[in-house]
Amino acid sequence: GYEELPTAVNITWSSINFKTILQWQPKPSGYFYTVEIHGRTSDVKRKCILTSETECDVTDVLRNVKETYTAHILSVTPAEMDNFEEPPFAVSEKFTPYSQTVIGKPEIKDYSQKDSKLNVVFKDPLTPYIFPNGSFQSIQDIFQHDLEYKLYYWKDQSSGKKDVTTKSRNFEVSVDSGKNYCFYVQGIIPSRRENRNGQESMVHCTSVGRNILDEYGTEVFIILAVIAVAVITLAIVLPVVLCKRKKAKKARAVREKELLNGV
Repeated sequence: GYEELPTAVNITWSSINFKTILQWQPKPSGYFYTVEIHGRTSDVKRKCILTSETECDVTDVLRNVKETYTAHILSVTPAEMDNFEEPPFAVSEKFTPYSQTVIGKPEIKDYSQKDSKLNVVFKDPLTPYIFPNGSFQSIQDIFQHDLEYKLYYWKDQSSGKKDVTTKSRNFEVSVDSGKNYCFYVQGIIPSRRENRNGQESMVHCTSVGRNILDEYGTEVFIILAVIAVAVITLAIVLPVVLCKRKKAKKARAVREKELLNGV
């Protein structure tokens, strides 16, 4: 009977850019799970009915992203699904997508450094939710003015970071002309108490005036220095050696001439 079935434990919500996965334990044996999503103001919705998995994609039933949800994970057997008896279930922590989903990595679309200006253009992460025309909504479409972005930038091979904030999709910052800079972009929601900072984009670096020493560092400098010393040494030593050989040859010729005259 139902009373003998184990219930789910370690229930967690995992959500990035509003794609939300519910996970739990243990793996079922001889029974199945069914997930019910309960909202404060919305009807109960069932997902992953009679699943033997321990995770369930519940993204499509969390469309009201400002609603607060709980998940009931029912332990059931197919033969007893039609019984009026309520099956045993476990209840998750509350989850509000708008305040808890993690902001994913922005995508750097283009960047350039000209003279003392660094320009960076980036793209919002997309969500699984779509507009009526079929295009995907970005996180900016959902968060609106609650979302801002921060650019962190620093001189290449330096540890001192600077940052600047924007609500647009591009940055323009002043940098030292002729110096290379590295940077990344990160989404931020200042109004949140938790999960304020999103995931960091890939780090990119400019290549203005980059030379072989910038690319390979001190190793190349050492090799070039050794070569230079060798060339200089050869330039000094070779004429001396040649001069000595010339003198020795001349002296030998004189001795040979004297010996012949003596004979």
